[in-house]
Amino acid sequence: MRTIVGIVAVTMAAHALAAECKDGSCPIPSNGEATYMVMSPVPESAVEPIKHAPRLKSLDGKTIALVGGSFMANVTHPELKRLILAEHPTAKIYLLSEIGSAGPYPRPGVVRREKDEFQRKLKEFKVDAVISGNGGCGLCTPKETGSCIAAEVLGIPSVMIAAPGFVKQAKSAAASAGLAELRVAEYPGAFASHTRDELLENTRKILWPQVKRGLTAAKDVRQTAADAHVSNMESQISGTLAEIQQIYLDSGWTDGLPIVPPTEKAVAEFLRFTDLKPDHSLGAIPTAQRNVTVRHVAVNGVMAGCPPEFMPILLAFVEAMKDGDFRRPLASTHAWTPYCWLNGPVARQLGFDCGQGEISEPKNAVLGRFINLAMINLGGYRVKENRMGTFGYLMPWCLVEDDAFALKVGWKPYHMQQGFALNDSTVTAASSINWGNNLVPATSDGERIKDMMAWDAAEKSQMAVRSGMPCTYRAFFVTEGVARDLAKVYHTKGALEDAIVKTSRIPLGERAFANYWGNPGSAFDPDTHPVSRHERRIEYSENAEETQTPPWLAWTGIESIMTVPAIERGKSAFLVTGDPSRNKELCVPGGGFATIKIELPKAWDSLMAERGYKPLADFTLKSDMKPDVPAPRPRRRPTHAGARGDRPYGPRSYRGGRPRGPRWEGGRGR
Repeated sequence: MRTIVGIVAVTMAAHALAAECKDGSCPIPSNGEATYMVMSPVPESAVEPIKHAPRLKSLDGKTIALVGGSFMANVTHPELKRLILAEHPTAKIYLLSEIGSAGPYPRPGVVRREKDEFQRKLKEFKVDAVISGNGGCGLCTPKETGSCIAAEVLGIPSVMIAAPGFVKQAKSAAASAGLAELRVAEYPGAFASHTRDELLENTRKILWPQVKRGLTAAKDVRQTAADAHVSNMESQISGTLAEIQQIYLDSGWTDGLPIVPPTEKAVAEFLRFTDLKPDHSLGAIPTAQRNVTVRHVAVNGVMAGCPPEFMPILLAFVEAMKDGDFRRPLASTHAWTPYCWLNGPVARQLGFDCGQGEISEPKNAVLGRFINLAMINLGGYRVKENRMGTFGYLMPWCLVEDDAFALKVGWKPYHMQQGFALNDSTVTAASSINWGNNLVPATSDGERIKDMMAWDAAEKSQMAVRSGMPCTYRAFFVTEGVARDLAKVYHTKGALEDAIVKTSRIPLGERAFANYWGNPGSAFDPDTHPVSRHERRIEYSENAEETQTPPWLAWTGIESIMTVPAIERGKSAFLVTGDPSRNKELCVPGGGFATIKIELPKAWDSLMAERGYKPLADFTLKSDMKPDVPAPRPRRRPTHAGARGDRPYGPRSYRGGRPRGPRWEGGRGR
């Protein structure tokens, strides 16, 4: 029997009743407490171990790649170069602009040109060591760690630079790729909160000694927190209900709430609702690259309190977890919360709610609980290790589109927009960085409602005050009455999206100010990079245009103004859902969407009849509408202004983001 973690080993030894337990039911001991035999919910890693590269004896005469461009690297990296050459004048340094970087290390079976090109240059330039940084956020830390992993694969020693709260994340990212030990130089604080003088002093006194030791000092391989979470589905854990709860909590296998014990009998009932074999692999699920099987999904479904008939939905959601557009932001300090919505007859057959209070209804809520446990156990997301939300996360949730009402107003349900048939059943995985702040249209005029939705979208960007990437993904939830009023003017969801894209614009000066003072990466130096220069950079990099003044600024009397787009075509979802008695719209900015078809077992109808459900055919709908041909996914853009670097500006008749026409109230005009 394999040891899982220390607490489990001790408890298993104390309470092992495997020989006497059947189907998870064990004899009641003399103290009167029933015991359970349960399964571990965590799969084994799907990655091959990466051998830790030997350290250098000295940096004299060595070629060093000093890469990474996050969080004040424009200050720390030149200083590190100076320090290296001052102490080792025969060394040679290549910077990011000369050699590039690897980006996030890819999961098994995925090819990343960026990583391959970086490794090619490491060989071509005969690099002896790599220093990468700076890890100061939940997304940039794995990205910069990727360069270290790519180097270690080639036998090149590396050191990663990270702020205190991101050291564990850097090590976790390395462990997920198979690198058991990652050398990390810890910077003392938040990079962007320090002055230039503080950055330079800390680089000299604190970072440089750590970097030097990390590249030259021998060190025994120590197991990281991420390495300790190993499991074997053949291992059985037994104990009382209270003991089981404590084991799972101490092992990091729950979200802190009580679980339903995943006994063999309970798991077997879930497995009846799929034609896949229990040991069928669903592939390596990021971020921990764990080899998830159908049985693992069932175990987590039991723990969440789902009924067995949810199994096809659970399998579909786990498949969606592999999708990069859905998954990419989930480690961020900005706390994207994963959620999902359902389309098709299975949701109606199972009794999921699409009306008032839907995410709080038991069936919807328990599916949200599964998402939380799947993130922890199947994806390997752990708070303070690789899920870095500064203020934490909401509990995931589930919504359902009212397909019938969407058809009633002439709109295709979301899954038909993605190319699925009307009576296919799908789950769409998404993520949210905002929740609850509803728009309440005080009109039945569809065009005015569109204007309000466009304003709502422009206000709810990826980060507060629209300082991050403006054209993020957004989901728009509209109740029945609002959908009806919109459909009178916009006969398709696509027409509504086009109108919102055209209307939802951000004044250039406002966008530049927000991004300058609230930049998600590094702070700017006003002496070398003033706001006016940044405004010109935004104007070029975000395709600013002189447009009609947005409707919500019409009170200014200004006819046109320089603006940047807040929305891109193809990055929005529109769902008819929620309280039919209220006039509500909710714009939810977040990450991308991944829609997966829910595959039902051949015996679905008979299995459902056993559990008292009506046949699936009773929940199908009729329509003459045909599914859309899905459009290609939008190209990814830089996550912050200036990511492309300075470029020459094309001819412009007008610059600076100042409005033409009458003077702004309290501002400047022309």
